[in-house]
Amino acid sequence: MHAEWFELPKEAVREWERARAVGGRVVAVGTTSARVLETCADSAGTLRPGSGDTDFFILPPYRFRAVDALITNFHLPRSTLLALVFALASPDLVRRAYREAVARSYRFYSFGDAMLIF
Repeated sequence: MHAEWFELPKEAVREWERARAVGGRVVAVGTTSARVLETCADSAGTLRPGSGDTDFFILPPYRFRAVDALITNFHLPRSTLLALVFALASPDLVRRAYREAVARSYRFYSFGDAMLIF
């Protein structure tokens, strides 16, 4: 798993806390955002600001603590990013979505079509 540099400022954590306080859902936009939020969430589900490198590898049966949903590209087979998607949604559901994407000629990988997983 490659490392990515991140910065999660206090202001973003406060917005996350506000959303949680009113029962809102947190939607990560992109796998990097999901990895950052999960890196900065402790086992009790408390989010802390921070910065640095994360090489957090999320794969099933990981239980998300900070993210409820994800907007992401259609990732290549056997990729670490597809493993993260499998951790958030069942592999069966993701496989069905991918079959539909192939049937409809969606674009895969970076700058391709996107999907919302919740």
